[in-house]
Amino acid sequence: MKRIVILLLTVMVCLAGFSKTPDKDKDTDKQKRVFVALATIVDGDTLPTVQLEEVVIYAKRIFPSARKQRKYDKLTRNVIKMYPISKEIKTILVETYLYMQTLPDDKARAEHLEKVEKGVWDQYLPIMKRCTLAQGKLLIKLIDRECNQTSYELIQAFIGGLKARFYQTFAALFGASLKKEYDPDNDEEDAMIEEIIWMIDNDML
Repeated sequence: MKRIVILLLTVMVCLAGFSKTPDKDKDTDKQKRVFVALATIVDGDTLPTVQLEEVVIYAKRIFPSARKQRKYDKLTRNVIKMYPISKEIKTILVETYLYMQTLPDDKARAEHLEKVEKGVWDQYLPIMKRCTLAQGKLLIKLIDRECNQTSYELIQAFIGGLKARFYQTFAALFGASLKKEYDPDNDEEDAMIEEIIWMIDNDML
């Protein structure tokens, strides 16, 4: 019994020792709980202001039929394939525009654009030959999304209205349009495309 009492007293003393934190440790703990934030004055009161990251939440899509589920799965596969190409095209356009600003005259710019056009054809024609019509139409939308201009407007700006009309006529033969715009706010399919792209960008696909 005496040994148990001694053991209990020893434990209590140890606990008391641990519970008594030196002033320095208290200061350290207090510093850990303090954070610096911007402040906004509202009606004479100073209120902390914290910048919160945007959170995007998409509900899980439930389709009424297996056919619509397959259609969505196909769209997902097409976006995964064509989205990187649209970003590459944007990079080419930006680099081409910046480089053209360094050229001395219209002749030099025209010659450079011819080289760029040929390079794009050589690089992407084999890829596009393996694409379906649906993937080609999707790429037109994605280019508008990335560049804030339709494919027709971009061709017109870089290599002229004559070629823009030629390519538009060529696309129309296959039921496509280079003037097609990307509109996720009003088009249901484009809204699904935007959701798929968000998942790609956040490593969820």
